[in-house]
Order: sequence, then C-alpha cells, then structure tokens
Amino acid sequence: MNEQRHMRLRASLVYGAVILFALAVAVKLFTIQFVEGARWSARAERLATSFRTVQPDRGHIYSEDGRLLSTSVPDYEIRMDLRADGLTDEVVASEIDPLCHALSAMFGDRSAEAYRRDLLEARSRNDRYHLVQRHVDYEHVQELKEFPLFRRGRYVSGLIIEKHTVRVHPFGRLAARTVGYVLRDSSAIGLEGGYDAWLRGVTGRRLERRLTGGVWMPVENGDGQDPVPGSDVHSTIDINLQDVTDAALEKQLRLHGAHHGCVVVMEVSTGFVKACSNLTLHHDSLYREDLNYAVGTSTEPGSTFKTASLLVALEDGRLSPDDRFDTHGGVVKYYGKRMEDSHEGGFGVIDLARALEVSSNTAVSQALVKAYGDDPQRFVDGLRRIGLDKPTGVRIPGEPVPTLRGPGDKLWSGLSLPWMSIGYEVSLTPLQILTFYNAIANDGRMMQPQFVRSITRAGRSVARFDPVVLNPRICSGSTLEKVRRMLEGVVDSGTASNLHDADYRIAGKTGTAQIAKQGAGYRSAGVSYQASFVGYFPADVPRYSCIVVVSSPTSSGYYGNVVAGPILKEIASKIHANRLDMQTEPAEARPLAQRTPVTFSGNAQDLRTALEALHVPFDQRGEGEWVSTTASDSTVVMVPRTIPGDALHLVPNVTGMGLRDALYILEDHGFRVRVRGEGMVRKQSIRPGERYAPGTTIELELTT
Repeated sequence: MNEQRHMRLRASLVYGAVILFALAVAVKLFTIQFVEGARWSARAERLATSFRTVQPDRGHIYSEDGRLLSTSVPDYEIRMDLRADGLTDEVVASEIDPLCHALSAMFGDRSAEAYRRDLLEARSRNDRYHLVQRHVDYEHVQELKEFPLFRRGRYVSGLIIEKHTVRVHPFGRLAARTVGYVLRDSSAIGLEGGYDAWLRGVTGRRLERRLTGGVWMPVENGDGQDPVPGSDVHSTIDINLQDVTDAALEKQLRLHGAHHGCVVVMEVSTGFVKACSNLTLHHDSLYREDLNYAVGTSTEPGSTFKTASLLVALEDGRLSPDDRFDTHGGVVKYYGKRMEDSHEGGFGVIDLARALEVSSNTAVSQALVKAYGDDPQRFVDGLRRIGLDKPTGVRIPGEPVPTLRGPGDKLWSGLSLPWMSIGYEVSLTPLQILTFYNAIANDGRMMQPQFVRSITRAGRSVARFDPVVLNPRICSGSTLEKVRRMLEGVVDSGTASNLHDADYRIAGKTGTAQIAKQGAGYRSAGVSYQASFVGYFPADVPRYSCIVVVSSPTSSGYYGNVVAGPILKEIASKIHANRLDMQTEPAEARPLAQRTPVTFSGNAQDLRTALEALHVPFDQRGEGEWVSTTASDSTVVMVPRTIPGDALHLVPNVTGMGLRDALYILEDHGFRVRVRGEGMVRKQSIRPGERYAPGTTIELELTT
C-alpha cells in the first residue's frame, strides 16, 4: 500500500513539472510575440540586412582620335523571388504558361515546358532569388518587363533585375594586350592596370538583404551612397596605324610559320607609342593578343645591340668607322670558343662602318676587344651612361630591368666582352631597344615611351602627360652623325638592302639572335631564332621609329632582313603614303597608286549594299549594326563600332560618319543637333563617352 502511494506521488510530481514547464514556455512565447516582438523584429532586420560595396562604372580608354578602345557595357541578370507577397497560387496558375512561352521564344535555350518545370520547382523550395537568365542586354530587359506576369511589377511577379558591367574591346584584338584587361580578382594588366587609380572610380554602398543560402538581394529605396564613375584615359594609339601594324605582323608570322612576334611604332620627337601589336600562335592556328612581348619579355637582342657597342667605342674615341679588321674567313676564337659570321667565308678585311652594314660578328667583336680588352669596365660604364641598364619606366605593369653585367659580377668571364659586343649575355625588351634607337633618331635625346596623353573626367582635364626626357644627350653630335650614316648604310647596301625604297629612306639595323631553349643551351637541337629589325624613317628627318621582333620562324628563312624587315617597310610605306607632310617630292612627279575609295563610317548594311553595287572589295571584321571604315590599298576594312544605348546617357561617337547616320543616332539619343559644313563628321562638340542629359545640344563640324 505504501508502495502504491509512493508511485502516485512520484507521478504527480512529474506531471506537475511538465505542466509548469509548458506554462513557462507559453508565457515566454506570449512575451516574445506580444511584449518584446517589436524589439526582436528590429534586431532580426538588422542582422538580415547590411550595407554592401557597389562597384563604380570603370572609365573608358580612347584611341588618339577619340575612338573607344575599352569600355564598360551593362550586363543584366534576371532572377525571381518566387515567394513574393503578391505571387499567389492563383496568379501563378493563370500566368506561368504564357510567361514561359515568352521566355523560351526570347532566349531559345529551353522549351516553355522546361522553363515551367524549373520555376515551379524553385517555388516549391521557397527560392527567393532564383536565376532565370544571365547575360541579358538592355533591349531584351526592356522587352522582358512587358512579358505576362512580369508586367504586374516586382511585388506581384517577383521579378528581380540585376545590373552588372563587363569590359569590352570594340576593336577586338587590335592593341588588346596593350589596352589590357581587368581580371576576376580585380587586378588589371596593360593600360587598365597602369592607370587603374584613375579608371576604377570610387566605390559606393547599397543596402541589401541576406536570403537563404547566403545570397544577397538589393533592398529597393534603401539608404546608401552612389558610386563615382572612373575617369577616362586618352591614349596615344592611332587605331588606323594599329590596324596596319597588326595585319602586317600577322601576314609575316604566317608566311614564316613563327610562334609569336611584336611590333612597336613610336613618334620620334615625343616618345608617344602610336601602335603596339603582340601576336601569339594558338593551337587552333589563330594568332591572338595574349602576352605583351614588347613591354614584358626580355631576351638577348643579338645584332641590334652592335649599334650600342660601337656608339660607346666611338664616343670614347677608341674606335673610328674607318678602322679595318680581318674577318678571318668568318671564324674567330675566344678562349677556345668559336664565333662565326652568318656569311660563310667571312667578308675579308673591312672597315668598321662596313662591319655594321653587313653585321659581321667577327669584325665587331675584334674591334670591341681591341678597344676595351684591358678595361671592360669602361665599356660597361659607357652602356650604363646611355641608360641601357635601366627600365624605361613605361606605365604598363611588368617591365623587367635590363640584364647588363660587368666585371666582378658572378657570371662575368673572359668571353663576356666579345659576346656582349654582338648582343649576347645582355637582355632587353623590344621597347627598351627601340627607346635607344629612337634616341639616335631624335638627335641624341632619349624619350620615355608613353601610351597615354591625358586623363579626363566628365570632359574636364584631370591629368596631362607631356613628353619625358630620360637622357638629354646619349652621345656627342659628331658620334651621332657617324652612327646615323652607318645605320643608313645598313639599308642602302648592307643586310637590309631589301628595304631600300625610292620614295623615302629607312635607317636601321637587322638582328638574328639564337635563343636557347631551357635545359638545352645553344645546341642545335635546342636552339630557335629571333629575327628583328629596328630603325626609323624618313632617315634624313626622322618622324617615326619602329621595332619588329619575330620569334621562332620555321620556314622561308630566319634572318632579320627577310622575316622582320618587310613588316617595318610595309608600315613605313603606309604611313608615308597617308601623311602629306612626309611627302618630299611633288605629288605630280609620282605615279598615282590604285587605292580604294574613302568611305564614311555608318550603318553596316547600307555600306555593304553600296560597296557591292560599286564592286569595291571590303572586309568586315566582326558583326554589328554600326561600323568604322578604313581604306587600305585593296579593300575597305569595316570594324564594329559600339553605339551605347540611349538609356545609358553616354555620348555616342559619330565622327567619320555621314550626316544622315549621325543625325539618326544623335536624335535617337535625345540630342538637339546643330551642323556646320558639309560632308563627313570630323568633329563633335561633346566627347564620345561623356554623360549627358536628354535635350542637350551637340554641334557637328563636317568637312569634305
């Protein structure tokens, strides 16, 4: 009996404890829900929302004449909140089918049934940030807003439109590696990297809400700070000359089966780079711009370095162009190691000027050993005095420091002086070599290579980059005159005589260097060749300097005059033909060249129709409604021209167009247009890419 009473007592206690616990839970729930509800809701809201960084629109990069080389264009993501407050089961049932048919018709990637299944599955798992489509352009976004269900607005349809920006190069591969890229980790290369501080702008803040799965969604009408767009970079690149350079380089690379090559064209007096092309052969047999060999690749230059060696010796008074040397049948030995001339049997006894003209390794090396054999440090000091041991400081990331050893360095030996004299045991980039030759053309003033003229923001100048002198005098005037005559002799009667032209003169130096493959040294199975030519033109009054480097040619020879020289000659001929101020002889004295007609830029379809009717050959490089045109010797080249949508409020570029196309574009963007003159649009009063307000007046200047 006592045992039963004891059991009932224990059961009652347990029952009472459960009742008390249940009452405590109920009281707490009531307190949280009705007494503390507002406080906890506010705290939950703070934890679920946060101010997040908003990236600004990046500034534009322009060519010399105001054409876009790199720009940011809008790219949209379409998402849906499938648990939006107004998205009831009845609304879904009535409108999901027509919506899915419209999506399928627009994008063509899936059937309407596949879209329907995808949206219903997302709704069943309460997905509030479901991805519908990536990479949608502005025009499709505007059309999509009028689709069934979506036209009801965000709070009923759950439609979420997210805008991103992507970086594009309107001219494709032209100067693409020089202009550069912004990588996924936000680092940048090329001009994009060198001028990132101006281009990137100032970040903003936006209030966003965190959803299930850690996804963040913008909160409409949330407080924040708008980002400040980046400034615009105005480069020195002449896009027409860049096109000529690119085509000439690819033609020779294909002809000789070369792996890669580069070309740089520089304005002598300023150091401004007018064109820079870097092409690499890929497995699909296409050449692409993916590495900046001109700025970032340092190699042994070979014979193009002989000019620097002789300039130092002439300046020191240790050699004269008339000094004579025996080439010994084309072979000399230094400490048992053979040095050979490319010409079998050598050149006999020749003077130093002729040695440079025919690029004799044996004569040049003997001359430098005679001059500096007992004092090699003075030779190295002379090279350093010129500035060949220092980088140019070009504002493109990745320029290496030149390799220029001297006595006392770990790898210096008795072989170093003779081999340095002909361009081995030293290492420079093509741009560094060109900078030296440009100084010879520029009366001894060494200019810093520059790719950018100015920075602007909203049409106002932020920074301007004037020419920079690296070395005001690389040598005396008398030494310079001797070296220039020798370089002219290289083209007139030396290794580059195939570049001799009746209309203008080129001065320069060929180079053919053996490039050792890693681990194989200079053994025949492990060696490849690098052909180069560097010079300037016109030789009597230099305006432009140029270097061409072609690596690993596999067919039709590997010498600099055969592989690299024709590229420079083609570029020089195009420049000479298109710049009247370089014509030294009366126009009527020269036979007229057969050239394609100059055409206006404009609507691609209209141009194709006109050119086909006139039987004028044309080459359209890429698709687009609007194109820019260039007249080459045999064809009209058309490249796509990007015209930003009117909703972006960016001024379109209409230079080079006829009045009809220019008016159509500008008035479609909401401009009031004033016109002066007739013919082709040569100038517009507001720079392309600047922001504008609808109703702004823009003035066009036309010339025939």
